[in-house]
Amino acid sequence: MSTQQSPRKATNLSLDADLIQEARSFGVNISQAAEAGVRRAVVEAKAGQWRRDNAEALASSNRWVEANGLPLERYRPF
Repeated sequence: MSTQQSPRKATNLSLDADLIQEARSFGVNISQAAEAGVRRAVVEAKAGQWRRDNAEALASSNRWVEANGLPLERYRPF
């Protein structure tokens, strides 16, 4: 995700009314909290997509290590 400020876009959300009331009672900025939640969901979705896209390469690498051991293992101090 970009660390620069992106232009803001007004969005309508439907959220649990009790949750909104409780958030307001604690002074939670609902827009910021919603954005943080969406940002987290996007990061998780990207990570899941990366794992799916690279599953075969990871499996292949794991098979190679199982068959041959870790390269440079003899240099590991533990």
